[in-house]
Amino acid sequence: MKQDLGAKIRKIRTLKGYTQDYMATQLQVSQRAYSKLENNEIKLDWERISNISKILEIDPMELISFDDSLIFHNCQQSGKFNDINNNFPDELKQQYEDQIAHLKEEVSFLREQLKASNKIS
Repeated sequence: MKQDLGAKIRKIRTLKGYTQDYMATQLQVSQRAYSKLENNEIKLDWERISNISKILEIDPMELISFDDSLIFHNCQQSGKFNDINNNFPDELKQQYEDQIAHLKEEVSFLREQLKASNKIS
């Protein structure tokens, strides 16, 4: 594979908001081994690339051909913009939705407490 495949993996991982520890856990390797992978110190076979692609929720061919200039330098000479895909992992979305639900419950509880304390006074 290309020499910069590790850098591509690192860039996509950081865009997705994943840590090296998370990736290492998902791949069932140590964080140190995963770091070597991103630093191109370990050769990647197709199976490993496929596994990484699944975790990053990207097609293996898109991973290999990933070009961050398409994301960060998306303004063409004509002034037209390319589409930007800002997909957040479902796990992250669920965490935010759970947090919002928890906070709504807490606000309701606190309002009830305030009403009850006003009745007592």
